[in-house]
Amino acid sequence: MEKNWDVIRYEAAAAILPNRLRKLALALPEEQKAAAEEFRLRAGRPMTVLLPEGELPLEAEVDPAELETLCDLATEFSRYAAAETLREGFVPVRGGFRLGLCGTAVMKGGMNTNLKNLSSAAIRIARERKGVGTDLAPRLFRDGVFRSTLILSPPGGGKTTLLRDLVRCVSEGVGGTPALRVSLVDERGEVAVMYRGQPQMDVGSRTDVLDACPKALGIPIVLRAMNPQVIAVDEITARADLRAVVMAAGCGVGLLATIHAADTAELLQRPLYRDLLAEGVFQQAVCIATSEGKRTYRMEELPC
Repeated sequence: MEKNWDVIRYEAAAAILPNRLRKLALALPEEQKAAAEEFRLRAGRPMTVLLPEGELPLEAEVDPAELETLCDLATEFSRYAAAETLREGFVPVRGGFRLGLCGTAVMKGGMNTNLKNLSSAAIRIARERKGVGTDLAPRLFRDGVFRSTLILSPPGGGKTTLLRDLVRCVSEGVGGTPALRVSLVDERGEVAVMYRGQPQMDVGSRTDVLDACPKALGIPIVLRAMNPQVIAVDEITARADLRAVVMAAGCGVGLLATIHAADTAELLQRPLYRDLLAEGVFQQAVCIATSEGKRTYRMEELPC
């Protein structure tokens, strides 16, 4: 019998684990493998698998040496090559996974330059959902013109997954829409999941990715360097992000972005997002709701 794709992704993520922990992870039932979202490792505590209902402890306490081994495996025994992201607390891993790390920060000149004495780790089991944006993609356009759009949901609601597929759709021209040049400013490396210059996720053939760069700095960079028709970013959270998207909109570029919020009513309760809507940068929003494990997508016009 052919394996479920979600199970295959789970087992590929488990391959990053040290041998003893890998065996425990692979022993889970198929239905739990398919639903798992992360592996969580904490020194001196049982390794857990994050499921929709919460963390499931496995019968093995994590030895601190296993965290060091995990980091070596994830970086292919070249931590120096991963230094740029490691000092930010994460490592992109071949295959489209992301390892988050905690430990003791090594400070120099007021900046963190490395992590030592690793204490915790999280392996995000990234999964593509190709096609989730196919029906929505034509609704991002009106009379052939892209409309700047926000993607809204509470944390864990699938914003990044939908953003990734909409970037692919806009870049490829899915559903009869024009194929546009997209610049993706992937600050946390979770959308394209770059590994040595190549996206591990399909973000489309006309998409240029600026990885591991803050949005407020990255948006002006791609505007100058890549001549985008659309700029995509994950999670607008700060006023500097707001200023950057307003500047981009003033240059005639379309925008596709995510925000933690259930709907536009919740946006209007927060001063930063009230100001964002007042700028008139975004014309519409896709609101994601989850019910009985299924996600639905609703389009809303944004107030001018």
